[in-house]
Amino acid sequence: MPGTLLTMNSPIPEFHNLPGTDNTSYSSSDFRDKKFLVIVFSCNHCPYVQAYEDRIIAFQKEYAAKSVQLVAINSNDIKNYPDDSFEHMVKRAKTKGFNFPYLRDEQQTAAEAFGATHTPQFFVFDEERKLRYSGKMDDNWKEPQSVKEEYLRNALNALLAGKEVQTPETFSIGCTIKWR
Repeated sequence: MPGTLLTMNSPIPEFHNLPGTDNTSYSSSDFRDKKFLVIVFSCNHCPYVQAYEDRIIAFQKEYAAKSVQLVAINSNDIKNYPDDSFEHMVKRAKTKGFNFPYLRDEQQTAAEAFGATHTPQFFVFDEERKLRYSGKMDDNWKEPQSVKEEYLRNALNALLAGKEVQTPETFSIGCTIKWR
């Protein structure tokens, strides 16, 4: 079951040895060379996630050179949601051409530690790995061309400029994380 949602300026909940679709296991410390770390709780089957995948890929492509690393974590129960299995994650990452690590949280400990509730749900950590933004990517999951507020980009742009994030929290929309 979900834990308590992280509050602003909370330290990143450490995760260890989560298997990635690239045959590498990752821990949160593996990204210490990046100035900012964006964790998104994701999955394969959710139509909200599917609607955002191309935007997430574009985001990582744009921000990689700015020392920003996005990492997707799938914590969903696979007994009732077999499309979210590791095997299907590998296929999805390859088919879509993910340019970021896509990790499996089989024990659901990462989702619980972050207090994650939805897919997709974004968490932005600064260079000290303190939470500076949590919530949704933007204000229109169905129509990218109709987006008026780009919450995730606005947060990163503010942090990159050394400023405070104007909207540090938004309510995540999407599918709920499927707990065992």
